[in-house]
Amino acid sequence: MDLRHLRYFVAVAEELHFGRAAERLNMAQPPLSQAIRQLEGDLGVELLHRTTRRVELTDAGRGYLTRARKIIGEVAEAAHEARRVAAGAVGHLAIGCVGSATYSLLPAISRGLSVELPGVDFSFRGEMLVPDQAAALRTGAIDLALLRPPIADLSLTVLPLRRDRLVVAVPADHPLAARREVRVTDLSDADLIVHSADRRSVMYDVVLGLLRDAGVEPRIRHEVGETSTLITLVAGGLGAAVVPEPVTALALDGVAFRPLARPAVHVDLALAHRTGRTEPHLARAVSVIRRIV
Repeated sequence: MDLRHLRYFVAVAEELHFGRAAERLNMAQPPLSQAIRQLEGDLGVELLHRTTRRVELTDAGRGYLTRARKIIGEVAEAAHEARRVAAGAVGHLAIGCVGSATYSLLPAISRGLSVELPGVDFSFRGEMLVPDQAAALRTGAIDLALLRPPIADLSLTVLPLRRDRLVVAVPADHPLAARREVRVTDLSDADLIVHSADRRSVMYDVVLGLLRDAGVEPRIRHEVGETSTLITLVAGGLGAAVVPEPVTALALDGVAFRPLARPAVHVDLALAHRTGRTEPHLARAVSVIRRIV
């Protein structure tokens, strides 16, 4: 079925006049009349009853007009939807965040994405460790990840976002809370709370490397999977923790945050997605997140 013939028929059926319909379609009348006859021949029914004075719809023509209008409307809707998809204005994206990004960035990112991409449906998973994020990206369980490099996975594209300074979280009544800043060696006598080694946390490796480079043998009291749990245990007086500075957004009574003494130590934050993903709505989301961060 030729969509042009449908449009021609609708114009004639609405005008009930070939001359006016031809003007509406910006075409000559003979080709229009020929197109309608071809349509009737293809269908095997008469759609229009013509006399020298007037044009009338047959019963078949009235039924066909209803369906033709619907088809043309649906084609127009499909074209509009295709343009929106091509522009990255619709779709669904799941975003996984490491703990520190969950508290410090997720509110701003969710607001920014909802404002700039209102037609895209977003879902968020917080408190994810990097190995879990990488696995979820590979399987498609999430589409984007705010994570802490390094990540050695050639199937993922990793885009640097920023560097975050490390700080020390201590119980508010801890002697170190009275310091303006804390040296790494000051942690030699402190019980420590760290992210889980069993779940291959990037922060576990960062913190242990920092301590050992300073000649401090770590005295680990607890290993946890979630940043919120880590800070809660600090608030409970169970130990100190070295965390990225954005974790200070998770303000809890009983916790004091102090910067590490210079030279300052930083950890990277990056945005990752599976290599080869080229959907316009994903590209637009990446652009929005990079601008916000």
